[in-house]
Amino acid sequence: MAKLEPRGRKVKILATVGPASREPHMLRKLLLAGADAFRVNMSHGDHATHAETIAAIRALEKEFHRPIAILCDLQGPKLRVGTFQDGQAVIRHGSHFTLDRNPEPGDDTRVCLPHPELFGLLGKGQRLLINDGKIRLRVIRADESAILCSAEVGGVISDRKGVNVPDAEVPIPALTEKDRRDLAFAVEHKADCIALSFVQRPEDLAEARRLMGSASGAALCAKIEKPQAVQRLGEIIELSDIVMVARGDLGVELNPEEVPPLQKRIVNAARTQGKPVIVATQMLESMIESPAPTRAEVSDVANAVYDGADVVMLSAETAAGQWPEEAVAIMHRIGSEVERDPGYKGRIRFLETLPDPTTADALSHACMTIAENMPINAIVVFTGSGSTARRVARERPGVPMLVLTPDNVTARRMCLVWGAHAVATKDIGSFEEMIAKGKRMALRHGFAKAGSKLIALAGVPFGTPGSTNLLHVVTLTGDELTRK
Repeated sequence: MAKLEPRGRKVKILATVGPASREPHMLRKLLLAGADAFRVNMSHGDHATHAETIAAIRALEKEFHRPIAILCDLQGPKLRVGTFQDGQAVIRHGSHFTLDRNPEPGDDTRVCLPHPELFGLLGKGQRLLINDGKIRLRVIRADESAILCSAEVGGVISDRKGVNVPDAEVPIPALTEKDRRDLAFAVEHKADCIALSFVQRPEDLAEARRLMGSASGAALCAKIEKPQAVQRLGEIIELSDIVMVARGDLGVELNPEEVPPLQKRIVNAARTQGKPVIVATQMLESMIESPAPTRAEVSDVANAVYDGADVVMLSAETAAGQWPEEAVAIMHRIGSEVERDPGYKGRIRFLETLPDPTTADALSHACMTIAENMPINAIVVFTGSGSTARRVARERPGVPMLVLTPDNVTARRMCLVWGAHAVATKDIGSFEEMIAKGKRMALRHGFAKAGSKLIALAGVPFGTPGSTNLLHVVTLTGDELTRK
């Protein structure tokens, strides 16, 4: 049986699958290099290809007896210009350029903008950013048929380039028809998490929840990449299961210097609410072509780990880059090195996450306190839904967390939770069975040895969701070693 040891780090790594990594042998290499979860980008590829990818990941689960999370990332309502007579045109700096509703191919003075909802919405002085902000237009005049702009930054514009509208909340649904088909595919193939792109308002998440259906075990991830989402951040986090700091489009619609403090704000807001948070985009961008990252990129990843992010994500580095395995391995080394820093514990505790007035929160906080004052080797959490494990992770304890659950879906979702090493195992029925299984699993998975102390956290009656009310400290003796 293939064996995969615990990672030895608490931050998780999410690797995007693409042409450079979708073959089963490469997925296997990424898993061995340190990937904890895989992202399937629904913006590219077809359903048949994605189904093969998901099947290959599930085969790795069986081979290594290790849960692996799959996140399906929906494309979202990307705004785009129309086409040009020669496939492209040049917008001169300071010139006037018009976006209109005429479907004829464009030139260096105009192009079709096939999004009627934008006409009449935009006003004088607002911005339009094209091709990831490389072209910047400022609205001079807008009506129901045309938007006349001044080119603050010109350049080459080609067919169907993306358009960002940072100064207005665009009245379009967060889910296109393509997204609805992709979401149905993700639910059918039992994705562990579905990421919703270009969230602007809490209602966007409510619509996705409705389409996912109550029977779906998938978590819902809100990608924060619009300034409008930042304005309602608390509400959006409350309605989501996971949050992603999607720095790509966020960095287009905001000034570059605004993104780092906003990243910290989003991470802190998610941690405060006890929701896992992913930091994504351009983390090791140079490794698309280079076998080694820049020092600045290493610092960027390290800062996300120091901030207490649950997950750091690789995008094109593993999807289309020349060095996917090396990118995962380096990210693993960065996370491990940061967590060995004597100052790491203090840094992630800068944020005070006060427990809610519930028994489960109080006991989760107590786990962290006991681990700080006693030589505890690990916290063993028995959970059905995973909520107890997320509460413990919110406290950022200084010892590993072994999560034992009878639910495969819960075990997979733990791959996106800070510090959680999940094992799918049979449920327990008594206190004695809980203690015996906790000791046995801690030994089997390398979290304890003779003389080790463990914290066991569970709920009585056993198997009842939301009943966390039991905390017990146990010491392993030599007897458990013979029954390992």
